[in-house]
Amino acid sequence: MVEWRTFGRRQVYGSPWVEVWLQDVEVPGTGRIEHHVVHCPRASTTAVVTNEAGEFLLIHRHRFITGRWGWEVPAGWADPGEAPVEAITREVEEETGWRPGRVEPLTEYFAMAGISDAHFRSFHVTGCTRVGEPQDVSEAARVEWLPEEDVVALLTDGGISDGPSHAALSYYLGPHRLAGRR
Repeated sequence: MVEWRTFGRRQVYGSPWVEVWLQDVEVPGTGRIEHHVVHCPRASTTAVVTNEAGEFLLIHRHRFITGRWGWEVPAGWADPGEAPVEAITREVEEETGWRPGRVEPLTEYFAMAGISDAHFRSFHVTGCTRVGEPQDVSEAARVEWLPEEDVVALLTDGGISDGPSHAALSYYLGPHRLAGRR
């Protein structure tokens, strides 16, 4: 059996957004080590937003950490006590100016299971109604409905490099469709 055993942990850093822990673990065949663990205390949500024309609602933004511009799906963290479905409904409207109609679970995953418990929940959003300009002007330089062929090209040429966006869109365009869940 190749299951790591844990013997305790100590926090190195903590904030409302991220915590870093050193965990005392025994790795089979290696022995005991201190392993870094990144804990995200808030639920992370993303949304693949589509319309009846088969277009995808994306935001174009700059990420200072990577120094890159790129297209992303609406995303955000749940506020304390807020359910993920409520969080993504709020985030879509705040970031895009479009109010979701129907919000359905799409997929969920751990982005970096070897070092982090960051758990992402992706939703499929349809039936949106335009309610105005985005409320959070710091989120996006542009908000646009893009045709599927443009989204596929962005996924393959690096125009969408954000991990949660890449995962949600790739899942929607692949396994979700293959399973017949349009």
